[in-house]
Amino acid sequence: MMTSRELVLATLEFRNKTGRAPRQLWTLPCATDRYPEETARLLADFPPDITGIGAPLAEPTIARGNPVAMGEYVDEFGCVFTNINPGVIGEVKHPQIGDDDPDWDGADHVHIPEEWLTFDRDFVNRACAGTDLFTYGGCTPRPFEQLQFIRGTANLYMDLMDPPKKMLEFMKKLHDFYCRLMIEWAKTDVDALNFMDDWGSQRGLLINPKLWVEYFKPMYRDFIDIAHSYGKKAFMHSDGHILAIYPHLIELGLDAVNSQLFCMGIDNLVPYRGKITFWGEIDRQHLLPYGTEEQIADAVREVRTKLWQDGGCIAQLEFGPGAKPENAYRAYKTWDEITGK
Repeated sequence: MMTSRELVLATLEFRNKTGRAPRQLWTLPCATDRYPEETARLLADFPPDITGIGAPLAEPTIARGNPVAMGEYVDEFGCVFTNINPGVIGEVKHPQIGDDDPDWDGADHVHIPEEWLTFDRDFVNRACAGTDLFTYGGCTPRPFEQLQFIRGTANLYMDLMDPPKKMLEFMKKLHDFYCRLMIEWAKTDVDALNFMDDWGSQRGLLINPKLWVEYFKPMYRDFIDIAHSYGKKAFMHSDGHILAIYPHLIELGLDAVNSQLFCMGIDNLVPYRGKITFWGEIDRQHLLPYGTEEQIADAVREVRTKLWQDGGCIAQLEFGPGAKPENAYRAYKTWDEITGK
C-alpha cells in the first residue's frame, strides 16, 4: 500500500494506478472558528496526504500583529495591512512607495526579510522524517503580490507599462532574495517547493500577458529550476482566470498549479490534461457556499472525468468564507466514492 508521499509523487508523474486522488484541505479561521467540530470531522474522515512544513527562525522578523485579526498587521517587509473582517487577511491602504514617489526613490528603505534565511534546517528535516505525508517547504515567494503591497496595486500596474529604473533594480533585488531563500529550502528534505501570486481577475489576467512573459515568467523559471535541480517538485498557487499563462507554466515544467478551475471553465482546461497536475480546487465562489450537495458531487465528477489521467488531480478545496461544511464533506466523500475507497 502506498504512503501518502508515494501517492502524491505517482499523481504528479501520471502513474497513479490506484485511482485515488491525494487529498488536501485548506482552512481559514473564519470557517474553522465557526465550525470547529465539522472541521475536525473533515480531517478525521478524510485525512490529508499533503502538508506544509514551517520552521522557527533564529532571528525574529519585523512582522507584528495577527494577519487575520481585526486591526493592523505589519508584514516581514514592513507593509502595513488594515483588516476590518476577522478571519481573513486585510489590505494595504498606505503603501511604502506611494503616489508621491513615482521614481521609486524610497525602494532602498524597504526591508528585505533576510531573517527568513535563519530558519531551523534540522527542525524541517526532523518534521519530514517524522511523517509519511508529502511535504512542501515553508517559503512562499510572491513577487507580484509583494510588489503590490509595497507600491499599491494601481500604481504598480501603471509602473509595469514603463518601469522606473529603481523599480527594476528593486525587482532584481527581491528576486535574488527569493532565489536564495528557495535554494536554502531546497537543501532540506521537503518534497516540493511552493510559490504563489494571484494573477487573475474573474475574466482574464490582471496585466497584459506580454508583461507577464517579460517580467515574471523568468522569475518563475528560476524558482522551478531551483526546485528541480535539487530533486524537488514545484507547486504554485494563483487565484482568478489564469488560462493565458497555463501554456507558459507547462513550458516551464511546473508540476502542480492550484487555481480556480471553475472560474476558467473545466472544458477550457482539458487540453492541459496529462501535462500538469491540477492541485484542486472545487468552486469556492458559488458551489461551496451556495450549491447543493448533488451539485458538489457533480462538480467533483466533472473534474475527475475530464482532467484525471493516471494522476494529474489533487482533491483540494478551501474551507473559507461562506463555505458550507456539508458541501466540503460531500466533495471528499464523492472523491472516495469515485474510486471505491
